[in-house]
Amino acid sequence: MAVDTSSQSVAKAAGEDVARGRSRGTGNRQGAVKRSLSTHWYAWAMVAPVVIVIGVIIGYPLVRGIWLSLTDANERNVERSIGVNHIPATYEFVGVDNYVDALTGNQFLSTLGWTLVWTVSCVSVTFALGLGLANLLNRRIAGRSVYRMLLILPWAVPGFVSVFAWRFLYNEDNGLLNKILAGGGIDAVPWLNDPTWAKFSVIAVNVWLGVPFMMVALLGGLQSIPGELYEAAEMDGAGALQRFRHITLPGLRSVSTTVILLSTIWTFNMFPVIFLLTRGGPGEATQILVTQAYKFSFEISPRDYAQSSTWGVLILILLMVFAAVYRRVLRKQGEVW
Repeated sequence: MAVDTSSQSVAKAAGEDVARGRSRGTGNRQGAVKRSLSTHWYAWAMVAPVVIVIGVIIGYPLVRGIWLSLTDANERNVERSIGVNHIPATYEFVGVDNYVDALTGNQFLSTLGWTLVWTVSCVSVTFALGLGLANLLNRRIAGRSVYRMLLILPWAVPGFVSVFAWRFLYNEDNGLLNKILAGGGIDAVPWLNDPTWAKFSVIAVNVWLGVPFMMVALLGGLQSIPGELYEAAEMDGAGALQRFRHITLPGLRSVSTTVILLSTIWTFNMFPVIFLLTRGGPGEATQILVTQAYKFSFEISPRDYAQSSTWGVLILILLMVFAAVYRRVLRKQGEVW
């Protein structure tokens, strides 16, 4: 009995010690938070408005969109006012039915396929041209400053202005491109009215808009590579291609991985080019995921807010998966990101 009583006493004491340890740990954490707030109150005061604005502008719409994607909300059953009459919402929770419909239907998969082709094509061509122009401008050539200014011009002009200018150039009847072709005895090309030509046309415009950013970013990376490396390689007999492969590309790896990621995200969601140039046409030939999501909410009748939100959430998931895989690949290659 004495042994049992002693064991119970030890266990009780140990339990009390653990409880005191937990309370001390909680108290220490709370104390650390209070000390941080009292010591760095100015920093917290500066950060708070930014956090609030981000929460209002990004957080609430995101949560609202996720919720609508789980309902059957459309133009006819959402909360609305007609004159002085207020009509309450009557849409219902449907779970993941919208996601099942989207992922099992042909429309989402076909649109996703073209979106991937559009993204890979634009990013690849933009990176190649940006790298080539950056290499050219990194050399000491006459008029380099003028060339830089001219090549950055498409980036300086507002995107919608550039798109409307290209739309005029692509006009089948009066466009400058077809007038040039007509002068050479070549028939007019339906740049925006033929599905295949329309795809090439929107890719060309997006590349035009994206090359300046890629060129400037890569040019900065090139100028950070020590010139002594090229001189040593040249003295060792390395040719231009070998210097490019073994010095330039490795030296640009940290910059190129970042700009490729940013360019991929921007291109995947490049709404203005598609919408202003072709509105997803002809037919659905150039429709990408983000323009189709817009179409569900603003162009079809009744406006399908649930389906639009579903496509928006799927776009977010796809980009998050891409970013996670991209980051993992970089880590395996020894890059820090």
